[in-house]
This record gives sequence, structure tokens and C-alpha cells, in this order.
Amino acid sequence: MPYTPDGRFIHCPPEDPTDWTTDYECAWWKDEKYIIGKLTQKQRLVKVINMLTHSEDVIQTCQEETISDIRNRYLDYNKHAQSYTFKALKDDKIVPLDMSLTLEENGVLDETETFYDLGINDDFYIPVLHIYYNDDLTVA
Repeated sequence: MPYTPDGRFIHCPPEDPTDWTTDYECAWWKDEKYIIGKLTQKQRLVKVINMLTHSEDVIQTCQEETISDIRNRYLDYNKHAQSYTFKALKDDKIVPLDMSLTLEENGVLDETETFYDLGINDDFYIPVLHIYYNDDLTVA
């Protein structure tokens, strides 16, 4: 009998003799009802600089997340994050980001592969998002 110290696992037979059957329609790792999330293709670090308070926070995001998703992550650091406009430096100009697009789609490129090829630590440069407060009178 398999030793399962934390209780019964999926598709693990019970310890007592039974008429246990192993003719499952689908293996548990392929069963859609057990999927709780998706694995990212790549994680990214992003530095968020609050231009009102000049505070800086580095947050870990997924490559597939939109700016809106990143803002939702940033709510742990700033409860008023919904009241901020997210901007980034593109072509020597600070421009507002499209909240429905990812970092890459907004032109905030991931250059960690280039740094790796050059032997530079991947945390040498972390892309920066500037957030500017909108006086919209929201309550956190």
C-alpha cells in the first residue's frame, strides 16, 4: 500500500482491501476540474515608482499579465492604486500605458535574455512603471 501521510490523494487506493478500480476516464493531471491556474511562460520583475510619494516597490509579475493585473497586484502596496495612471518611458517620452495590454504589448520589453548573454545579472536593470495620482476622490 502506498504511504500517504497527509491523507488520501487523488487516484491513490485506500489502505483497506476493497474492490478498488483503476479504470479512470482521465488521469487526474489531465482532468480539467483539477486545474487551479496556469503556469506562466516567464516571470518578470517590475519596479513601480509612485511619483507623488517617490516610493519604489519591486513586484513580481507574469509575462502574460496585463497592466490592469499588475495594478491589482500593486494594491497590496497602495490601496489607492485604482486612482493612479500607469506610465512608462517609450522613445524618450513618458506615455500612458494601455491597461488592457501586457508589458511587452505596451513596449516595455524584457531584456533579461540580453543581459544573460552579456553576463550581466538579471536584476541589474528592472523595467520601471511610473504611477501618477489622479485626484478622483476615491476611498480605499
